[in-house]
Amino acid sequence: MDIKQNIFLPGGFKQFRILKSKCLLRDKNTLLIGAQSESIAEKMIDAGASSATVIVNDYESLINSRLNLSKDSKVSVKMMDFENTDFADESFDLVYAQASISLTNRNKIVKEIKRILKKDSVLCVGEITALSKQYPQFVKDIFESSDILPLYHNDCAKYYEEIKFTLLYEEDLTSSLKSYYENTANQLKQTIETLSDQEKSYYKKLLNKISHESNAYLRLGADRYIGFKMLILKLS
Repeated sequence: MDIKQNIFLPGGFKQFRILKSKCLLRDKNTLLIGAQSESIAEKMIDAGASSATVIVNDYESLINSRLNLSKDSKVSVKMMDFENTDFADESFDLVYAQASISLTNRNKIVKEIKRILKKDSVLCVGEITALSKQYPQFVKDIFESSDILPLYHNDCAKYYEEIKFTLLYEEDLTSSLKSYYENTANQLKQTIETLSDQEKSYYKKLLNKISHESNAYLRLGADRYIGFKMLILKLS
């Protein structure tokens, strides 16, 4: 698998392509939050960004992220808590998060983002959302198993505007989720075929979780309740 050609995140490359069409990236110091963001970070550099730093919040993601990058990559990868980074105040011109901060501790993460963003700079965020304010238990189980606290789909902009961001652009990318879950299911099938019985046992909980989520979305109707929206916001 060529990581430069594939991205296994909700929204795929659409979120970045839209951002690139709306915002000038040249000479920007950029921060990308979350695993699987390395290929987007490299595209930031290709678009003229002066720096691209990826932060992940666990050691396994750190190792995988570094393996996904070439030895001469200009992208830096670091392990940090998203809500408590080591960066100085007003370090970045752009913070980018794609399905990585739709978490139960979102408020604390966004507070940290506001601290490290320069004034009048940009946050580009992709949010896992709830398409309905009421959803069945099996969808609630999906959210809880990933520590996700979804915003209501129609209220995403309102959430950020209430904490002093100005909405520059938003787009519904829910239609991208079908291909995301199809790709995830296919990747899971290929991965399982390469694992030993011991590895399958070790990763059993994770493999079952991925399989259950993909099946729920593609076959059991979770697609009626789970959405994805991107927003481009300016820190007021």
